[in-house]
Amino acid sequence: QLQASGGGLVQAGDSLRLSCAASGHTFSSYYMGWFRQAPGKEREFVATISLGGSTTVYADSVKGRFTISRDNAKNSLYLQMNSLNAEDTAIYYCAASKNVLRTRYWDYDYWGQGTQVTVSS
Repeated sequence: QLQASGGGLVQAGDSLRLSCAASGHTFSSYYMGWFRQAPGKEREFVATISLGGSTTVYADSVKGRFTISRDNAKNSLYLQMNSLNAEDTAIYYCAASKNVLRTRYWDYDYWGQGTQVTVSS
């Protein structure tokens, strides 16, 4: 089970840190990812991270602004979001996959409930 948190209403240029808490004892065996979905749009890949956290992949739209990280000892995934803009407004989902560093949402097996991020311009 995945539980995302940390969303909120911020102004353009602000930062937010999302967290995703995983229950169970197998968190470290899953590749983790963040996706987002804006109203009327498809779910969009944001970032993914390898099992140990050494390898990350980002969508071009967030590269250089967002940082994905994980703490396997705490069964937690994070997304540090800086320089937020209105286009980042969406519901953000964390997800777990047995597949290596995938960017397509259908490659992920487990999903959190989502946390709303709203950026006012």
